[in-house]
Amino acid sequence: MSRISIDPAVCHGKPVLKGTRILVSNILADLAIGRNYQQISEDYPGIQPDDIKAVLEFSAELAAFETIDLSTAV
Repeated sequence: MSRISIDPAVCHGKPVLKGTRILVSNILADLAIGRNYQQISEDYPGIQPDDIKAVLEFSAELAAFETIDLSTAV
């Protein structure tokens, strides 16, 4: 969590890389479409591979506590 920040005054309280307005969800979306660390770093100058790893670790923590009720799924 040292690289992730949640502050109601920044991006409406959505998780961002600390000291930036780069949303965790944007980095995840880039990874989901197959972009690699180098490509993402080129799009967001100043971020490091460890920032991207922190995004994945943060997301894994959130997913570990998420419960989805499949009985109402279509």
